[in-house]
Amino acid sequence: MNRFANRREAFWQGIRDALGAPVLVLFAGMVGFGAMGHSHGFDAWMTGLTSLLMFALPGQVVMLEMFISGSSLLAIGFAVTLTSTRFVTMVVTLFPQLHRRDRNPLLYLWVHMLAMTAWAVSMREFPRMSPQHRLNYFIGLALPCWLIAPLGTVLGYFVAGWVPAAVTLGLVFINPLFFLLTFTDVKPWANRLAIGLGCLFGPAFYVLDADSSLLLTGLVAGSLAYVIDRRWLRPRPTEVQA
Repeated sequence: MNRFANRREAFWQGIRDALGAPVLVLFAGMVGFGAMGHSHGFDAWMTGLTSLLMFALPGQVVMLEMFISGSSLLAIGFAVTLTSTRFVTMVVTLFPQLHRRDRNPLLYLWVHMLAMTAWAVSMREFPRMSPQHRLNYFIGLALPCWLIAPLGTVLGYFVAGWVPAAVTLGLVFINPLFFLLTFTDVKPWANRLAIGLGCLFGPAFYVLDADSSLLLTGLVAGSLAYVIDRRWLRPRPTEVQA
């Protein structure tokens, strides 16, 4: 449990863990987003700032697509908010694992750096360290990912004309794939079961209704995995013999 000697060591370990697959995967996804911004006629400043200020790739994609279609600002704001509801579950599952003294108003600053990549890695690593070291580890992990996002976006914007569009836009999907593979390493079987059920239900719901397929897949697969885990997979506490 005492994996680190102090908070500084936890912070630098978070940076070392980030400077590998997490940063590379997020960088690739943002390169794809930058190419998307270029192909849709947005300027480099606006495209890059969305990655710095929003730092939510699905929401950024939705915003660009709705701007192009001429949607109202109210509709764009509502759609982007809806795509970001996933952060609610990330926050309520990750931040309660922090030490009590770290649960203060500064979390409103650190939560901006929360993303699928940092959340998945933190959920995997937090049980291996003491609670007092977890916030510093998270900051060290999330900070490089946040800072690399606008750089990847701007690079993707300017190289959009050199690389085939199918390749650059396909990079957008690398980040969700990395998240999916990382999350399978989290111990509870309910998580893996939810992923498997999502792979089964996702294509079927897409055929039925493409617009709501993602929401329905998450709701049905997650709920079903929870019920199966509670009723059949989770070990029941043994009764104390009198």
